[in-house]
Amino acid sequence: MSGHSHFASIKHKKELTDQKRGQMFSKMAQVIAMAARQGGPNPETNYRLRLAIDKAKEVNMPRENVERAIKRGSGGDDGAKLEEVIFEGYGPGGVAVMVAGITDNKNRTFSEVRQILNQNGGKIVGEGAIRWLLEQKGVAVIDPKSQPAELQNKENLELAVIEAGADDIYWHDDVLDVHTKPENLETLRKNLEAKGIKIESASMDMVPKEPIEADEATKEACQKLFDALDENDSVQDVYSNLKL
Repeated sequence: MSGHSHFASIKHKKELTDQKRGQMFSKMAQVIAMAARQGGPNPETNYRLRLAIDKAKEVNMPRENVERAIKRGSGGDDGAKLEEVIFEGYGPGGVAVMVAGITDNKNRTFSEVRQILNQNGGKIVGEGAIRWLLEQKGVAVIDPKSQPAELQNKENLELAVIEAGADDIYWHDDVLDVHTKPENLETLRKNLEAKGIKIESASMDMVPKEPIEADEATKEACQKLFDALDENDSVQDVYSNLKL
């Protein structure tokens, strides 16, 4: 975790077990349903829905599951019960944590998130206490090993990404995060693809304005917290200002 969503880097951390894959499908169905509900069922005119469908493809979510989720959000009663929630808190070592989720019961999810924080050396805080430390960015994740031979060199890849319109780039776990303004994400993605660069994922994420350093013990404790939050069925993304 370096401030962006857990989803964006989960495939680089561990193999998905069958149980984890099923949970991911369920979470993606919520994201797709919410996107369809808010912007309509056509991914050509609903960019948020297109991003959600792309994420679903990344975890090999069956097409029928995707179509069912779109129908649920755009026309089914169940989709109307879902709502987006954001909870803010502090983790071990005073690390700022923002938890974004989709739920059909906000009070239940709030209690669950608060309990997870309390059990892992953190605490919930009031709305707005954390949000100012983060800002929304369009984020594309690129794995050098998936690129053509000439772009597997880090310097060559960085140059190509900058030429494609990246505002900032960050390396973590040998994976490159490419940041741009939210409204420029689609343009950046098209420019990257035109250069033959394969994108692992593209999403709107909250990234820290000033990442904070922490010792290994604090990093491990925070990762334990992030994993526990990720296990909750209503939690979609976990953001922090922790620098790897």
